[in-house]
Amino acid sequence: MGVLSDKQIRERVKIVPFEPAQKRPGRISFGVSSYGYDVRVGTRFKVFTPTPRSGDIAVVDPKRFSDDMMVEVDVADRPADKQYVIIPPNSFALCETVEYLEIPRDVLAICVGKSTYARCGLIVNVTPLEPEWKGKVTLEISNTTPLPARVYANEGVAQLVFLEASAVCEISYADKGGKYQDQGGLTLPKVD
Repeated sequence: MGVLSDKQIRERVKIVPFEPAQKRPGRISFGVSSYGYDVRVGTRFKVFTPTPRSGDIAVVDPKRFSDDMMVEVDVADRPADKQYVIIPPNSFALCETVEYLEIPRDVLAICVGKSTYARCGLIVNVTPLEPEWKGKVTLEISNTTPLPARVYANEGVAQLVFLEASAVCEISYADKGGKYQDQGGLTLPKVD
């Protein structure tokens, strides 16, 4: 098993739009790197806001996840310098990548947060992108601090590392009809 290089990522992984590696003054970097690809966060967010309904205590339940616990924010119509979302203290937001990806059958992608956000107490969580998964990635960004935190749209938020298998899998994500296959963007939890 090996890690794909920048050249291999360009040749083997479909990423649209694909951005070359370059410095972007005043912005959090994105695009291909030596052994990974830094994805950008899009303009749509769902921010977790635990608001009890009629005296009930809100409970996060992955089998019965309620969109009522989220406030949707789309910053696309704001001026460029105002395209960000504020994540409340000890809360999180779901968002989507700008990039659409198609993972090859012999590759698994792992997502890790970028150091700029990690050093501010913001953690990015994504499950592995399995062989032949495709779509826009739904990201979860947790604010672990006791203060509100800002996340900038259209800038780098996480890095994908592509691991090439020593043998092609027998059953890919596409073969088993994975429930998050072909997601067009921000997708809430689903139960089979």
